[in-house]
Amino acid sequence: MDHAALAIDGGQSGIRARLRTLDGPPVPGRPVLQFPGLLTDRPIAAQVADVVRQVVEETGATLGVVSAGLSGLTDGGRTARDLLGATRGLGVAQVNVAHDSVTSYAGALGDAPGAVVAAGTGVVTLAVGARETARIDGWGHSMGDAGSGYWIGRRALDAVMRAYDGRGPATGLAEIVRADLGDLEHAYIALQSDPHWVSRTAAFAADVARLADTDEVASAICDDAAAELARSVETGLTRVGLAGSNSPAVCLLGGVLHGQWVHAGLTARLRERWPGVDIREPAANALEGAARLPFLAGDSPLRGLTAAVGA
Repeated sequence: MDHAALAIDGGQSGIRARLRTLDGPPVPGRPVLQFPGLLTDRPIAAQVADVVRQVVEETGATLGVVSAGLSGLTDGGRTARDLLGATRGLGVAQVNVAHDSVTSYAGALGDAPGAVVAAGTGVVTLAVGARETARIDGWGHSMGDAGSGYWIGRRALDAVMRAYDGRGPATGLAEIVRADLGDLEHAYIALQSDPHWVSRTAAFAADVARLADTDEVASAICDDAAAELARSVETGLTRVGLAGSNSPAVCLLGGVLHGQWVHAGLTARLRERWPGVDIREPAANALEGAARLPFLAGDSPLRGLTAAVGA
């Protein structure tokens, strides 16, 4: 096939990749490919390069451009250079890299001002004004990610162990944790020995959402998550000069916000702050946002958040 572009959405729970034509649209007949999630305590460029190699091996594609939105990205310029160096032998001549908050925004709202919350295993909120951008949270499971799947799962585990040793009220979450990790006395060992313990912890967020209607501990965790996410949106919009808007555009993305309790709690808080808030469905997903990186307008505030190297 002719030279193609590869768009990558790299998250902690999974990586998605899709071949595109060099001028943007998906290559007909080529599905989205799935790979294990990024390990943010390891070099990201090497992990993404492995994905690029696997795509080439599976599809036989000749790649010219790779564009990626990546969770845990800290030094976009270095990551882009390292990724280009690792994939030049595959024909890659240009690499575009951004934090996954940027690609989530580019997919959801394009160049329109507003805020996008992307709450999966981790969480980050990106607000964009006429010229300014503000990233809120997304500081990883060790230092932030308040309201994320990991944060909710970690709160659930804490509640279960408090119930187990008598510090907290009983919760139906205990049986769910026991079924996954075994005897609660030794559950922490089982979790800590799993190299994918972050995503495994985040997986409990779905159980918290499912029990929220009937379990007070679960509902309290969901309420707290909604409050954290609302605080991030308000902070972001304030920093980019949109807090005074009557109807700021806000887009809510990610598995955490598929849960009715957190979504409803966040929506209610946003409407309390801005009765006319424009809560929009995303125009496209983060994978589509990654594909848009090479085509950002020259005056787009998102361009300053994107590292591009090569031809």
